[in-house]
Amino acid sequence: MTDTPVLAAGCVLWRRSPSGEVELALVFRPKWSDWSWPKGKLKRDETAPAAALREVAEETGHTCRLGPSLPTCRYLDHAGRRKEVTYWAAESTGGAFTPNDEVSELLWLTPAEARDRLTHPRDKDLITPALAAISDAPR
Repeated sequence: MTDTPVLAAGCVLWRRSPSGEVELALVFRPKWSDWSWPKGKLKRDETAPAAALREVAEETGHTCRLGPSLPTCRYLDHAGRRKEVTYWAAESTGGAFTPNDEVSELLWLTPAEARDRLTHPRDKDLITPALAAISDAPR
């Protein structure tokens, strides 16, 4: 067994509601029965930022603009392998969700609702740094 972690990338995808409030995008992955941020493994020779943009597009149907980087999450995946996920705060620049083989639902929620809905504590831990990054974003 290798000690090299599985590398992945993702985003805390956000937008402003019509009233100007921040909404965060959560995806439901039926295979794992969990609510999480859009993320996925890097392909061969793919950079983490490119993977994050690709995964957001594949899992949410949205394009986005990467903002500040967020803390990297390190954990053991379902197969017991070490996994390292690099995250960014990313503002949606448009798109529309269509359910697919990996993701069956997308919800836009307030940060408090997102914290309640997210399955894993490591995902919940990204909300505070994401909101700090978003507060610096131009309106």
